[in-house]
Amino acid sequence: MKQILITLLLVLPLFTFAQSPVSARLSSGYDLGMAYSNDHYNPSIAYYQLINIGERKLFSLGWTARLGAFYGDNLNYYTAPARLTRGKSGLGAIGAPLVVNNIDTVRYDYITNTSLNIGIRAQLNLGKLEIGGSADLLGIAFGKSRLGRYISSTGQYRIYSSKGTDSTTAYFQGANTFQKSRPSALNVRLLGDNDRGTLATEIYARYRVSQRMGIKLGYQWLTTETTVSNRDVIADNNRFRNRAGMAYLAVTLPIFY
Repeated sequence: MKQILITLLLVLPLFTFAQSPVSARLSSGYDLGMAYSNDHYNPSIAYYQLINIGERKLFSLGWTARLGAFYGDNLNYYTAPARLTRGKSGLGAIGAPLVVNNIDTVRYDYITNTSLNIGIRAQLNLGKLEIGGSADLLGIAFGKSRLGRYISSTGQYRIYSSKGTDSTTAYFQGANTFQKSRPSALNVRLLGDNDRGTLATEIYARYRVSQRMGIKLGYQWLTTETTVSNRDVIADNNRFRNRAGMAYLAVTLPIFY
């Protein structure tokens, strides 16, 4: 599957160029990079295509497609849906304001996923120096099933009989603490805690070493998400999210400048 996605990512720009004449205003290329922080690793390959705006070509706007592979060690994933993370306001026992958050945790010793996203990119062109930013908007994610330790004081899930007709509920405690999960399949940016799946946002500065190569330094915010097999029937949730900020380094291989 990964080989198919990489092939599509490489062929897509060639198809685009074949369908329309290459304008002097067009710039495009590949970023081969790695984002890193403690216990987070995110190598990626991204294709971008930008239109230079105005006679001076000072500003560029366009789209990007990014294939990333995420690796994490000893990470906590927290309740994802916005309806649960916003909390509920009320009054405590002595009349003081009270905020109740429905936040559970799933702890992973090791977790991976692969994602393919499309997004937008904007860039300021200052000669050999380029400053810009990009954000994933929509895509897919997939990966192996992983075992996580579900930490919840109130959460419960259904256990069905062998015939599938009767069910009981059990707490995520004891032997039931360890639960299987997979990367959430759909990636879509809906802003804040409404986002779903694996999404990256980055800011960067690139120095054009030559017409054939550039060096890109940046900072990346990466959100990854897992879906636990057994849904918590109390919170009505099985989605959990991890957010990380990472330094980013890449080599850019331009196709057109």
